[in-house]
Amino acid sequence: MPLIPVVLWTDALVFILIALVAGFAAHAARHEHLRDPWRRVLRSRVGVATLVVLVAFGLVGLLDTLHVRLKQDPPSATGEVRYSPEVLSLLDLALSGLRERQEKTYSAPFATHLFVKESMNQPDGRVLRDYPRLEHGGAHLEDPARQRAWDIAWRSLLGLVKGLIAWSLLTAGILWLMARRQGRALSEVRDAILAGRTPIPWRTALGTLGVLLALGFVAGELAFKYHILGTDKVGEDVFFQTLKSIRTGLLIGTLTTLVMLPAAVLLGIAAGYFRGWVDDVIQYLYTTLNSIPGVLLIAAAILMLQVYMSNHADAFASLVERADLRLLFLCLILGVTSWTGLCRLLRGEALKLREIDYVQAAQALGVGHFTVIARHILPNVMHIVLITLALDFSGLVLAEAVLSYVNIGVDPTMNSWGNMINSARLELAREPVVWWSLAAAFLFMFTLVLAANLFADVVRDAFDPRLRGGGR
Repeated sequence: MPLIPVVLWTDALVFILIALVAGFAAHAARHEHLRDPWRRVLRSRVGVATLVVLVAFGLVGLLDTLHVRLKQDPPSATGEVRYSPEVLSLLDLALSGLRERQEKTYSAPFATHLFVKESMNQPDGRVLRDYPRLEHGGAHLEDPARQRAWDIAWRSLLGLVKGLIAWSLLTAGILWLMARRQGRALSEVRDAILAGRTPIPWRTALGTLGVLLALGFVAGELAFKYHILGTDKVGEDVFFQTLKSIRTGLLIGTLTTLVMLPAAVLLGIAAGYFRGWVDDVIQYLYTTLNSIPGVLLIAAAILMLQVYMSNHADAFASLVERADLRLLFLCLILGVTSWTGLCRLLRGEALKLREIDYVQAAQALGVGHFTVIARHILPNVMHIVLITLALDFSGLVLAEAVLSYVNIGVDPTMNSWGNMINSARLELAREPVVWWSLAAAFLFMFTLVLAANLFADVVRDAFDPRLRGGGR
C-alpha cells in the first residue's frame, strides 16, 4: 500500500462526534417536535447562508483530520515495506505545494522579493544590499515590476471562471435532484428558486456557495504561484497556516462538548429533579469549581502535561502525536471548566418540569425516576442544550486564541490562530510592520465566529417556544 491510515486521539473523537450527530439527526427526523425547529432553521436565509459557510470550514477540518503515513522508497534490505514516521493529513497532501514551498524569512502578500534586505555579491565583486528575489513566490515572472499586476489579474480571472464552472455543475446537479424528487420539470424548479418561492431559501444557499467557490478557486489559482498572505519569520506560507488552523479551532469548539455535555446534562437534571441532598452536593461541586480561576487551572494542567511528555519522550513517535495529545488535554480541561453554566440552566429547568402535571401523574402511577427523566425531562430540556452549545462554540474558538497567546494553549508546533497571533504580536513593533500573519488569523477566525454566532441566533429563535415564525 502506498500509505497507511493513522488515527490520532482527536481523530477518533471527531469520528465519534460525527456518529453522534448522525444518530441525533436520524432521531430528530422521526420526531416532529425536533424536526420542526430544524425545519425553521433551514427556512431562514441567515440560517442556510451561515450553514454553508460552516460546512465549508468543516470540510477543510475533516480533510485535515484524516491522517496517513506514506510509504518510503526504497524498501529495507530485507524487502520489508517501510513507512515514513511523518504523519500527514489529506489536506497536507492536497496542499503539498504550499507546504513544501518555504522562503528564507518574511515576505509580504503577493510579493516577489523578501521583506528584509540582504547583502548580495555582484558579478563584478561588489556587495549590494537589496531585497533578494523569492525562491517560489512569483518565480515564474521574468520582470516582476511589469508583469506581476497583469499576472495576478489574469490568474484571478481564470480562478473565477473555474469557480463559476464548478458552481454551475453543482447547481445543475442539485436542480436535477430536486426536479426528480418533486416530479417537476427542471425549468420549473429553476424558476421557483430564482423567484424565491421554495420553502428552503435555495437562492440564498446557492448564492453563498457560489461566492465561496469563486473565492476558493481564485485563492487556489493564485496560491500556487504567489504567497497570497505572505510568509512568516521562518518563511512558511501564511495561507497554508490559516487553513491548517481551521481544524484546531473546530476541535476546540466541538470536542470540548463531548467532555462538558454528559456532566452538565446528568448533574443538572439530577440536581433539579431529585432536589434535597443531591441538589446540595451538585451545587457545592460546581460552585467550588467556579471559584477556581479557569486560566490558572488550565495553566497548571498544561504544565503537568508538559512535564509528563518531557519525561516520556519515547512514547511519542512524532511531533504530531505529541501536539495532538496536548490538544486533547486542552479540550478536556476546557470541558471540565465550562460545564457549570449549562448545568445551572438545566437545574432550573428541571426544577420547573418536575412540577408539571404529566410528570406528577407519572410519579403517582409508580413510574421509575430514570424512566421519567428519560421520557419527560430530557426531551424537554434538549432545546436549552442545543442553544447553549451553539452559543458556546464561538466562545471556545476565541478561548483557544487567548490561551495560545499566553502560551498555555495548544502546542507551539501545531498550527492554530492563537499561535499565529502569538508569533505575530512582537512583529507589530517592527518598522515597517509585519501585519499579514495577524490579519490572516483575524480574518479566518472572524469569519468562523461570525457565522457560528449568526447560526446560533437562528437556532435559538427556532427552538425558543415563545417565538413563532419561520425565519428572517
